Amino acid sequence: MPRRGTSRPPLALVVLAASAVAFVALPLLALAQRAPWRELGSLLVRPAVADALRLSMVTAAATTGVSLLLGVPLAWVLARVEFPGRSLVRALVTLPMVLPPVVGGVALLFALGRRGLVGQWLDAQLGVLLPFSTAGVVVAQTFVAMPFLVITVEAALRGADRRYEEVAATLGASPWTAFRRITLPLVAPGIAAGALLCWARALGEFGATITFAGNLQGRTQTLPLAVFGALESDRDAAVALSLVLVALSLVVLVVLRHRWWVLR
Repeated sequence: MPRRGTSRPPLALVVLAASAVAFVALPLLALAQRAPWRELGSLLVRPAVADALRLSMVTAAATTGVSLLLGVPLAWVLARVEFPGRSLVRALVTLPMVLPPVVGGVALLFALGRRGLVGQWLDAQLGVLLPFSTAGVVVAQTFVAMPFLVITVEAALRGADRRYEEVAATLGASPWTAFRRITLPLVAPGIAAGALLCWARALGEFGATITFAGNLQGRTQTLPLAVFGALESDRDAAVALSLVLVALSLVVLVVLRHRWWVLR
């Protein structure tokens, strides 16, 4: 009796699958082939490149922190609280995942710009001007990246065993204590996975950032924006920065490997 999984796959499916892999791999191979490997170190320490790399690391970390602060409670509410319109709220929260980033940047300008819905009040009352600032980069990245954390943590919360929380409640633990001492440790791997995805998405954010925060070296020019600018003036620097982004993205995927698929 033949064992499961030993039958030969249809040739047509194998060919199409191989074509899909080649379609994704070919541009990356071309990028690696074009890379100035001997000058890579010197390219990455140039002032503009170093500024973009430093700014990207700082803003991506800040974005992840803000997303954890806001996104974990939001994920808990979506996973555990029944309320009218929950599906609509979930759709609204995850909308930036499918929304063109440049549209998100335009929306942020109308909301938080100098004459925006809330931005005019921030400017007049607090003297806070978010567009074309480093804080604006964090805002744009958070808008785009936080949904990745929310859906990952929500999936982890839905898969967690709620009996531990119920036992804690019967023993007199308050909801906050149960959340802090029971729920968070249970879903810690999911939170870590969501934070890593959020960080990676923030690191690669381009459209909303350039629309809302601009492209100012040392202030708002992150790695993707530096790649875009370098394509016209310094092709080798653009390739070097692209390789950095590809390498960081691969590291994230390797670290997450099975975790992302399980949570989905």
